Amino acid sequence: MQFNFSFSTSPFKTLIAFHKIIPTLEETALSEVDFQASYARSLLEEIKKYPELTEGIEKVADLQRYESVIKVLLADLFPYSLTKNEIKAITIPFHLHTFNHTERLAKILSDAGDHYTFSFRDVSEDSYYILNCCVIISMYYGIPVDAMDAPIFLDIPDKNNIMHHYRVLFNADFMDIIPTERAVPLSQEDIIELIDNFSDIALWKSKFPENSWILKGFSIMTLFDATTENAVSSFKSNLLRDDAKVQLDEIQEIFRSIYKIADLRIGLTSFEKVREEYNLRIVEKQLYSHLLYDSTIAECQEMLCNETLESMLTKEELLVVPDIDKLSVADPKKSFFINKLKQQQVKSFIFAPLIQEDKVLGILEMSSSKIRALNSVNANKLNFILPFIKDKVSKAFSETENQIEAVIQREYTSIHPSVKWRFQEEAIHYLNNRAFGKDYSLQEIVFENVYPLYGQIDVQGSSESRNHAIKEDLIHQTTDLIALFTKINQTHKLPLFEQKVFDLQRNLAALNLSLSTDTEQTMLDQMNMDMHPILENFRKNNKDSLVLADINAYFDRINLGIGGFYEARRDYDDSITLINKKLVTILDEKQLEAQEYFPHYYERYKTDGIEHNMYIGASIAPDKNFELYYLKNLRLWQLQVMCEMESQFRVLQPELPHQLEVTSLILVFATPISIRFKMDEKQFDIDGSYNVRYEIAKKRIDKAKIKGSTERITQKGKLVVVYSHLHEETEYLGYINLLQHKGLLQDDIEKFDVEDLQGLIGLKAIRVGFKTF
Repeated sequence: MQFNFSFSTSPFKTLIAFHKIIPTLEETALSEVDFQASYARSLLEEIKKYPELTEGIEKVADLQRYESVIKVLLADLFPYSLTKNEIKAITIPFHLHTFNHTERLAKILSDAGDHYTFSFRDVSEDSYYILNCCVIISMYYGIPVDAMDAPIFLDIPDKNNIMHHYRVLFNADFMDIIPTERAVPLSQEDIIELIDNFSDIALWKSKFPENSWILKGFSIMTLFDATTENAVSSFKSNLLRDDAKVQLDEIQEIFRSIYKIADLRIGLTSFEKVREEYNLRIVEKQLYSHLLYDSTIAECQEMLCNETLESMLTKEELLVVPDIDKLSVADPKKSFFINKLKQQQVKSFIFAPLIQEDKVLGILEMSSSKIRALNSVNANKLNFILPFIKDKVSKAFSETENQIEAVIQREYTSIHPSVKWRFQEEAIHYLNNRAFGKDYSLQEIVFENVYPLYGQIDVQGSSESRNHAIKEDLIHQTTDLIALFTKINQTHKLPLFEQKVFDLQRNLAALNLSLSTDTEQTMLDQMNMDMHPILENFRKNNKDSLVLADINAYFDRINLGIGGFYEARRDYDDSITLINKKLVTILDEKQLEAQEYFPHYYERYKTDGIEHNMYIGASIAPDKNFELYYLKNLRLWQLQVMCEMESQFRVLQPELPHQLEVTSLILVFATPISIRFKMDEKQFDIDGSYNVRYEIAKKRIDKAKIKGSTERITQKGKLVVVYSHLHEETEYLGYINLLQHKGLLQDDIEKFDVEDLQGLIGLKAIRVGFKTF
C-alpha cells in the first residue's frame, strides 16, 4: 500500500525520506567534540546500510520495517527527556498517517480507543487538495500564502470521553518538493489567479494535476493542547448563534471540556427582580434547572428566600460548595434547597448569579456527582465566560418580550414594499397547504447576495449635551429652592429651614463640580420626599402672600413626569426631535426617487440622529435584471443625500432651542451578504457568522479614532467614508470629485487608516468637508 493518507487525491506523489538529516550529521562528524563526532559517524555508517531511507519509501509496510532505525536517526529531534511532555510525531503536512510518536502522544491515542481515527476539523477533500497546492506555492515558488497560516485542529477524546482540542503545527524543514514532467510551470499571473480563486477546485487541479509533484522527506507534527481556549471560542460561537434559546446540552459539553469533568451538569434558573421579589419566569421552565427540579414554582420561590441564595444574589458572589455533605443546613429553607440538590446526586456545585445592569436574570448552575470536582480554584474559570452567558440570557429575555409584544399587536408588522412580494408568496404557500389539510410552517424569508449600504448622521456628543441640560435644570431648581427657604427663614425662624438651605448649598457646590450617574435621581428624590412636603405644608398653613406667590411659581415649573425642572432638557429633547424630523423627511422623500432606479430594501432608525440601511441585489427584485451599476448609482445617490441632509441641518441649526452639532458617516462593504427576516424580532437582520463583521462595524465605527491618534474619525461639518479595499477608495474618490465639481463638497480630502477595533482590522477612511452656504 502506497502513502495515500487522508483523501483520495493529491498533487503529490509522496516519498518518506531522511536524506535531509545527513548534512547535519556530516557536519557533526567533523566536530572537535569526540563523542559527538563518533556518534554522528556511527549514524552515517548505519544509514548507509539502508539506501531506501534516503532515496525514499513509498509503501507503509516498508516503513514499518525500519522503525527501530528511524527512531535512532530522529533521536536529536525527539529527545527522550521530552517524550513524556511533547506531543509529536513524524508525518507529511496535512496527512494523518503518523509514526515515531512521543510517549505522550502514544498515550493520548491509546486513551482515545481503537475506534478513534485522526480527522482534521473542517478540512474537506477539496480544501485538503488546495492546502497541498499552497505548500508548493510557498516552498517551491517562495510566495507566502495566507492559507498556510490558518489554524488546523484535531479533536481527540480522552478515556472519560471528554473531547480535547489540539492545534496542529507542521515543521517542513526536512522536505523537498520536486516537479515531475507532469508539473505545470506557473507564472506570477497564474499564482495571482489561484490566490484570487481559493475555492475553485477545478482551477487548482488544472494548475496542479494529480501526482504531478514529488514530496520527498518528512515533517514533524506537533500538537498543542488548546482545549480550554478552543472550548471558550466554541462557547462564544454557540451563544452568538441566531436562535434565541440557550442550547444547554451543547453548552454542557463545552463546559465539560473546559473543566475536564465528565459528569458535569449545567442548569439555568432564570427569573427577574420585580418590586424587590425574585419571580421565576415560567416561560423558561423548559430549561434544566437544579432549583426547579421536581419542584413547583411556589416551592422554588420559597427556596430562594434562604439566606445563602439571597446573599449570593444580593452580593453578586459565586456560591461554591466543594462538598455538599459538609454544608450546614440549620435553616429549614436551606435544608430544602440542599436536599433538592442531593436528590439529583449532587456532591459539589457552583451557582453563579446572572446580573446585568442591576437586573437579576437568573442563576447559572454547575454540579458534579464527585466531591471537590468543583471548587473555589476552578470556579475562577467562570470569569472568562460569565459575561457571554449574561448577554445571551439578557437577549433571550428581550426576544421573549418582543414576541409577547408582537402577539399583542399582530402576527406581522408592516413590510417594506420592495420585499412584500416574498411575504405574499410565502403566505400563499401556507394558505394553499392549509386548504388541503396539510401541516405547513411558515419558512424564513432570506434574501441572498445583496449589497449593503449604511449611513448615519449622528448628534455629536449627545450624552454630554444631555447631561449638561440635566445639570442646568438641577442647578436652577436648587437655586430656586435655596431662595425659597432663605425667604421663609427670614419671617419664620426655624433651625430646620437653615438646615435645608445648608443641604441645598452643598448640593449646588457638588453639581458645579460634576454630575455622576445617580446624581439626578438622588437629588430629585431628596427634593420630592424632603423639601416639597415642607413647602406644601407651609403653603396650606400660612397666608404670607409674597412667599406663597414664590412657592406657587416654583411648583408651576415642576414637570410632573420627572418631578423636577424640565426646561433645559426640554430644549435638548426638542432639538433632537427637530433634527430627526427634518432629516427623516429628507431621507424618506429621496428614497422614493431611489426606488425608481432599482427596487431595494430600505430601513431607518431614529436615535440621537438618523441611521439608515439599504440592501440591493437580484434576489430582492428577481423580475428585473440587476447589474452592478445599479449598486454604484445607489452609492452615489447616498452621498448626494448625505450632502442634502447636512445642508438642511445647517439651515435648521440656528433655530434649535439647544445648540447641537452632527457628524456624518458612510460605511462601505463590498462583499454581498444575506439578510434574514427574524419572526421574533419582526425585522431583517444579517444572516451568517461571516457577515457578523459588517454588523460589528456598524455598531463600533462611529466611535473609532484615526490610527495612531486620539482624534475621532468623525468630525462636525465633514463626511467620512469608511472602506476596506483600494478599489472602493478609487470608486468613492470619483464620486467625491463629482460632488466637489457640483459645489457640494470642499476640496480638503483626507485619507487615513482607522484604528484596529475588536473584530475589525485594516479599515481605511476618506474624510472631506461639506460646503456651507
